Amino acid sequence: MTQTQQLIEVMRKLGGFATFGKLNQMMDFSNWKTKTPEASIRRIVQNSPAFFRIKPGLWALKDCEDEVLMKFNLRDNCEETEKEFTHSYYQGLAVEIGNFRHMGTYIPNQDKNKLFLDKPLNEVATMKEIHQFTYPEVIKFAKSVDVIWFNERRMPYAFFEIEHTTDIQNSLVKFHELQDFHAEFYIIADKYRHKKFIDLINKSIFRSIKDRVKFKSYNALSEIHSQASRQADSETL
Repeated sequence: MTQTQQLIEVMRKLGGFATFGKLNQMMDFSNWKTKTPEASIRRIVQNSPAFFRIKPGLWALKDCEDEVLMKFNLRDNCEETEKEFTHSYYQGLAVEIGNFRHMGTYIPNQDKNKLFLDKPLNEVATMKEIHQFTYPEVIKFAKSVDVIWFNERRMPYAFFEIEHTTDIQNSLVKFHELQDFHAEFYIIADKYRHKKFIDLINKSIFRSIKDRVKFKSYNALSEIHSQASRQADSETL
């Protein structure tokens, strides 16, 4: 069986679609004779007509295209549906990276029933609620952040905001309110929004968090996710 055939077989068992991270977990690389099997997977799906890309890091079998797009409500090219799928997808990636790194992971109550691929985000995150680790008015800001990682002491380790179409400034305001925690702050967005991020973070109001907030593109997050299960000891993005 060729590498492409193995990949097709595993993806079919996974429902006809998979993230690179999931494929890296599920594939048997023992006979691949390469030190970089993850790179081989990427090359195969990009070059073979048997696969098509849904989002960065998420691919599916071409012969399952109608079924997969229908499953994700993407077949009709509805802008609102695509926006919701994109937001939940990158939320899910951020949560899974945290899970791989043995963090406690939390998503807001309003997002718990939204789907990350074929699972509600509530089933992907490891924490159903967060304890009162600080004053109630600060907890209010924290509970609205798209993804939070907690360390083994149950204190915030990292905050993530997924900015697909919403105002990046609102996320920066949240981070500004949370700056007293020894935590990392991430804006996750399409790379074309990086300039907007730079313009905003350089405003004087955000001077105190300017060097603490990092921008990660969708492609960058998907790359990190694709390797996270094999690099669980790495703590930063």
